[in-house]
Amino acid sequence: MNDTVKILGIAGSLRSDSYNRAALVAAQGLLEDGVTLELFDLEGLPLFNQDKEGQPEPRVVEFKKRIRDADAILFSTPEYNYSMPGVLKNAIDWASRPPAQPFDGKPIAIMGASVGAMGSVRAQYHLRQCFVFLNGAVMSRPEVMIPAVGQKFDAEGVLTDEATRGFIAAHLAAFKAWILRLRMP
Repeated sequence: MNDTVKILGIAGSLRSDSYNRAALVAAQGLLEDGVTLELFDLEGLPLFNQDKEGQPEPRVVEFKKRIRDADAILFSTPEYNYSMPGVLKNAIDWASRPPAQPFDGKPIAIMGASVGAMGSVRAQYHLRQCFVFLNGAVMSRPEVMIPAVGQKFDAEGVLTDEATRGFIAAHLAAFKAWILRLRMP
């Protein structure tokens, strides 16, 4: 069995100084051997329009291909108004459209960062709900909620909080095991 794992990381924020993108960058430095984490920026995805799903724009085609080519997906989402950001929901809507939606059976892990005290817990819950219908294989635990992010990242967006680094590392180790378990015949 091949133990190499290719993860696609998607931040649910377009903000240039996104803490969720910074969390994914931190995750890249905490990976176990045999695991890669490439990031996909949602910038440039058009608003979903069913009239255009038969001939999607190149950015949409690229997004779906990157999901298909990855062994697994790692989302990092902020929380907006008790839910995931619209840009993330929009991306999932585009990717999930026919002819073949790439989330079916795909291992998925979710983490998130927020300035609030709950660290994106409600956004993560709503994101999980999307994958019930799409049949994504969402890992249940360990969970990573990063509250009060302004105190955990420095001015350059580097994760400085050792406890949070430990939570992310444990999440990634469990995710690798989850992915490999789902590969078993």
